[in-house]
Amino acid sequence: MSENINENAAPEINYSEQAKIRREKLANLQAEGCDPFVITKFDVTHHSTDIKENFDALEGKDVVIAGRMMSKRVMGKASFCNIQDLPGNIQCYVARDSLGEDEYKAFKKLDIGDIVGIAGKVFKTKTGEVSVHAEKVTLLSKSLQVLPEKFHGLSNVDMRYRQRYVDLITNQESKDTFVKRSKIISAIRRYLDSEGFLEVETPMLVSNAGGAAARPFETHFNALDLDVKLRISLELYLKRLIVGGMERVYEIGRVFRNEGLDTRHNPEFTLMELYQAYTDYHGMMDLTENLYRHVAKEVLGTTTIVYNGIEMDLGKPFERITMLDAVKKYSGVDFNEIHTLEEAQAAAKAHGIEYENRHKKGDILNLFFEEFVEDKLIQPTFVMDHPIEISPLTKKKPENPDYVERFEFFMNGWEMANAYSELNDPIDQRERFKAQEELLAQGDDEANTTDEDFLYALELGMAPTGGIGFGIDRMTMLLTDSASIRDVLLFPTMKPID
Repeated sequence: MSENINENAAPEINYSEQAKIRREKLANLQAEGCDPFVITKFDVTHHSTDIKENFDALEGKDVVIAGRMMSKRVMGKASFCNIQDLPGNIQCYVARDSLGEDEYKAFKKLDIGDIVGIAGKVFKTKTGEVSVHAEKVTLLSKSLQVLPEKFHGLSNVDMRYRQRYVDLITNQESKDTFVKRSKIISAIRRYLDSEGFLEVETPMLVSNAGGAAARPFETHFNALDLDVKLRISLELYLKRLIVGGMERVYEIGRVFRNEGLDTRHNPEFTLMELYQAYTDYHGMMDLTENLYRHVAKEVLGTTTIVYNGIEMDLGKPFERITMLDAVKKYSGVDFNEIHTLEEAQAAAKAHGIEYENRHKKGDILNLFFEEFVEDKLIQPTFVMDHPIEISPLTKKKPENPDYVERFEFFMNGWEMANAYSELNDPIDQRERFKAQEELLAQGDDEANTTDEDFLYALELGMAPTGGIGFGIDRMTMLLTDSASIRDVLLFPTMKPID
């Protein structure tokens, strides 16, 4: 832990009176040969919840626990303290007769926030609280700063994100959220591994950041005197592995998009993409339903989730609707009856939809979808068959080449996943890249650029393939009822205080 809890503070440190007293206590301990910072290990036998959940088996038995002291009540010859560890906390009874006079005096000098180890026997107090009767107390680390609001955590939400370590100490709900996030990712891995998928890793620094409509971060690789980008997607490298014969692959990793911050967007976030040979976007829909149900049941114990008071049922079959039908349902505009760009532009003007000169009919259909449909999709819904203009890496629908075999998965009005029947025709893909390059020249800084190595891979031959990308952070938000993406990122991107 840094000496000053505010990492953006001025170099000159002005300690509070309490912090000065803590440093004096540390100096005295060190002078007495009792420096806590020389201790290198401490053997813990149990956590707080282990003891509480297994009291009948552990009553009267010796246990060793360790954690942060969150409260202390000194009452003459006997005291109580509360020790917090990863899963929870437990009360400890500390008496002079059990510790000895010198050790009890040392205990009374401990501060809230100190990390201690306690060895003792499990018992239950007269009020029925499971506790540990301490026989030995060891100071393992001296806390030199005073914790904010002993029981309520950081009152300033902004500081909760900047000083996540303090938030985790003082806010058990926050800690539980991140424990649950870890379990969500583990559950995803277990499910995919059981389905024969191989977990792989692909480059983060790339010369061509493709696979999504987003503006990349750019940097310079000094050793090769080469400008490179941080990846915005995992797609193009994972498809190369399908070409190489790895029939089912997935990756869970950070991607980086040079975009704004809001409750659902952070410039670096966790994406999971998977690709499966010999299936299509219908196969990806089935996989998505099964995966979401599996994760919810394993992590939450139910397929019914509640977010912001709204109940969503993952146990029922997910709705499937085309983008054309969804736009017609919620806006009243039938794009099946719109045949020209001029007609689409007229419909946009009539409904207050702003568009740019570069936008084609398919782009305007998507603008209608974003305006009239997205926020209505609360229950699990697959929106299928997007216009080709917004889907440069997707197979065309054979019966209607203006549209592609793609779906987006929505819950709570949020896009949760994006999937395709992957385009494996290298000639068509080159034309799509060319169209993207034209958009880039017209000022669309989120357009893709041509990736010659990827095209060469496709020319070797890629099997028919289904692929999908999941936003892990949004999935975690839903399953933990978290209001902002910052609540599920341990260290979200923050604007500097100065």
